[in-house]
Amino acid sequence: MLKVGITGKIAAGKSSVENILRKKGFLTVDLDEVSHNLFEDNKDTKEKILKEFHTLSRKKIGDIVFSDKAKRKKLESIIYPKLQNYILNLFKKDYPVVFISGALLYEAGFDKFFDKIVYIDTNENTRLKRLIKRNNYTETEAKKRILAQKDDYKYKADFVIENNSKETILKDKVDEMLCFLKL
Repeated sequence: MLKVGITGKIAAGKSSVENILRKKGFLTVDLDEVSHNLFEDNKDTKEKILKEFHTLSRKKIGDIVFSDKAKRKKLESIIYPKLQNYILNLFKKDYPVVFISGALLYEAGFDKFFDKIVYIDTNENTRLKRLIKRNNYTETEAKKRILAQKDDYKYKADFVIENNSKETILKDKVDEMLCFLKL
């Protein structure tokens, strides 16, 4: 099994790359979606989050953790072990290739589980516009989330996709990445 991680900063276009790969028939998993399901489906996780944050509202928790680094670390300590188990269990299955995307693959230490890492790189202004449009955030809310991701892991990745233009160009870059991966 070829295990490929897809990462990049918030609103860089990881989901767009996933959608292109999915249309080509590849298995893709969005760790953000998996972690959201943990809020709803896992009783133990729900209880820990409720005890720490006094809410299960992802919006309210997001407001808290993007304003308080200690609270963000606490949330990560609850979520990351569950995500790690999910990833490792998925890798036990018999798939030829799996693409798993997550903004925090390096921060969580998950990069060590992958054969290759693909980084989606997008300039900050484009990400800001996307975040405001996609999530209906104010500019202040969007900037808070963008500034929470200061580290740039682009130089650690095996392949970088620049995503500052049209979707047709992004499709071509995904094809280049697939050639690089010999898929």
